[in-house]
Amino acid sequence: MRKPSSPEPAKREWFLYILECAGGRLYTGITLNLETRFEAHISGKGARFTRSYPPERIVFTRSFESRSEAQKAEHAVKRMPAAAKRRMIDEAAEEKRTD
Repeated sequence: MRKPSSPEPAKREWFLYILECAGGRLYTGITLNLETRFEAHISGKGARFTRSYPPERIVFTRSFESRSEAQKAEHAVKRMPAAAKRRMIDEAAEEKRTD
């Protein structure tokens, strides 16, 4: 006799995000809950960087199926020069406008 299979746990979506912070600086991170993480940054409980340069707005997000994928993307974005990050942000915004 077969055991009834238990339901698979719901897959949680990971988000790569970029914040525009004071002085036009950019901060990149990953999270499971974008709203909660942004609030943490705003309240000074996020990263050391965002305590020094408070975030003004979320300028980019992309979702991933796993933490590993999100971390790889985060690492790649953090290695990009600021100009390349801004181009990526602008291209994503343009894509959104044409959808």
